[in-house]
Amino acid sequence: MSASSTDPANTSPTTLISDLVTAIDHAGIAVPDLDAAKQWYATHLGFVTLHEEVNEEQGVREAMVGPASAATDGSAVIQLLAPLNDESTIAKFIARSGPGLQQLAVRVTDVDAVTERLTAAGVRVLYPAPRRGTADSRINFVHPKDAGGVLLELVEPAADGGAH
Repeated sequence: MSASSTDPANTSPTTLISDLVTAIDHAGIAVPDLDAAKQWYATHLGFVTLHEEVNEEQGVREAMVGPASAATDGSAVIQLLAPLNDESTIAKFIARSGPGLQQLAVRVTDVDAVTERLTAAGVRVLYPAPRRGTADSRINFVHPKDAGGVLLELVEPAADGGAH
């Protein structure tokens, strides 16, 4: 590893992609009823709600759930996504595929740098520029046709500590 690749914030060409992509962040599950889904995970797995919000731009009410320790240890969590209306992407997903796994998210240190590397390699992303995600994170998505059929979310947590 070269000296310039030891700083994950350094986005020079010598920065290793493994310095930019650091963890599985969450798995997103589309649900028709957020409160019922949160209750199921609490009752059956003991998961707590770590974060909840409405994201008007994405058309969802969402909650990050997981073991209480995930609030401090950075481990992967589950994102429950319920549609705000029939026109939201999640409502359309549920209508087409039913409730279930909608996306897998990886945590990155610099969503712009990862997006730049992917697009330079011919990989399609859904947004020309990152958008606001959960808890003020910055996000983009890799097109499922370029990621083995999986909608892959790129999540750069907010500077104040994380997406959950």
